Amino acid sequence: MTKAIVVAGLSGGSGKSVVAVGLTVALARRGKRVVPFKKGPDYIDAGWMKLAAHRNCYNLDPYLMDEEAVEKSFLENCDGADIAIIEGNRGLYDGVTSDGGYSTAELAISLRVPVLLVVNCTKTTRTVAAMVLGCMELDKRVDIRGVVLNQIGTKRHQSIVTQAIEKYTGLPVLGAIPRMKRDIFPMRHLGVTPHQEYEGSEQAMEMLAETAAEYLDIDRIIEVMADVVALPRQSCVPTQTTPLRIGLLVDAAFQFYYSENLEALEQQGAVLIPINALEEQFLPSLDGLYIGGGFPETSAKLLAANASFRKSVKKAADEGLPIYAECGGLIYLGESIELDGEVFPLAGVFPIRFGMSKKPQAHGYSIFKTVGQNPFYETGQKVKGHEFRYSTILEWQGTSDSLVLEMQRGTGFMDGRDGLMSNNVLALYTHIHALGTPEWATGFMNCCRKVSRGKN
Repeated sequence: MTKAIVVAGLSGGSGKSVVAVGLTVALARRGKRVVPFKKGPDYIDAGWMKLAAHRNCYNLDPYLMDEEAVEKSFLENCDGADIAIIEGNRGLYDGVTSDGGYSTAELAISLRVPVLLVVNCTKTTRTVAAMVLGCMELDKRVDIRGVVLNQIGTKRHQSIVTQAIEKYTGLPVLGAIPRMKRDIFPMRHLGVTPHQEYEGSEQAMEMLAETAAEYLDIDRIIEVMADVVALPRQSCVPTQTTPLRIGLLVDAAFQFYYSENLEALEQQGAVLIPINALEEQFLPSLDGLYIGGGFPETSAKLLAANASFRKSVKKAADEGLPIYAECGGLIYLGESIELDGEVFPLAGVFPIRFGMSKKPQAHGYSIFKTVGQNPFYETGQKVKGHEFRYSTILEWQGTSDSLVLEMQRGTGFMDGRDGLMSNNVLALYTHIHALGTPEWATGFMNCCRKVSRGKN
């Protein structure tokens, strides 16, 4: 039996990450086995949750995955855990449609897990009770069991808000976090900084643990959690095939990998080889390479300086190594990236010059259909994914009809198309989730196995 709770907010920036990550690390330090989950397509918050729990964080996304896959992933990954903490995204009822489709609320209802609601109380008192009451009344299927106040100014402020909530809603206030002099999470223009790029991540964990222990009523929060009957987790035993060495670029520039994607590759016989593109001189001997997203622009100087590694990636691509590259991985395979007037050379697999915009160039869920031959997806297949990029294409001599993916929702690379091809390389802006697109791991590993057999 696992106890479970959804940590949700009234909006983005409400403080739910502080509560979710703080609660996770505090419980882990009590000796609890905590399994973290993140609702929606998110790598950065999931990375912080993973760091707090010291175990994989799993993404539950009702848009990318069907309801059965969401529930199966949740219950199986609860196996062996004392506590499951699901961090929501955006506001509790915010979804893709006006009626809240694919929202945190819908996820909580589907999984039958209660909600701990985090409210930013800046410059407000009794109105907080009205907002909480509205959340309770909008959809009574949502089981809200407690409230955490955030951005509390004074003891008097806390007292008034607490009394109002408990009087008008009947819900207990289970924590009150004061206004901090600085953000616990490091911020930058793109939002929260990934923990892999932040040298003070361990100090941040310490501060979050102390904040949760001091300002959250952790014992009462555990009491309001639901009991969940976990399913036995399917062990990640590879299929009865010859293991293949699959490289992953994992460093400060490339961190965006869903735990489920990596486990899906392992189940198909992959032995995952982490590679630091900032420090390694050459690619090791591999059967395939998976380059996830991240922020290559923040490490552009170091990536450019590691010329021998860049050249080894280009050589491997030219020789037919299967490579699947998403977003930041696509950028790395380009010719160069220009930042503040300075040009940084990249791997050069594709003759593309990239730049960066201050505004998002694509943001949100997407759908593509494969319309051209490629090594990993069957022609005609439809795939749900998501995009989030600030990069721009400054120069490319190719034409959009050479791109093998047709965007039916979203932006893609150019002119409503995505998916650059070169030998056995497929590079695209779209991120996919293996539980929503199980064909991805199969297609990638089949290609790697075919090329490996051809070499032997």
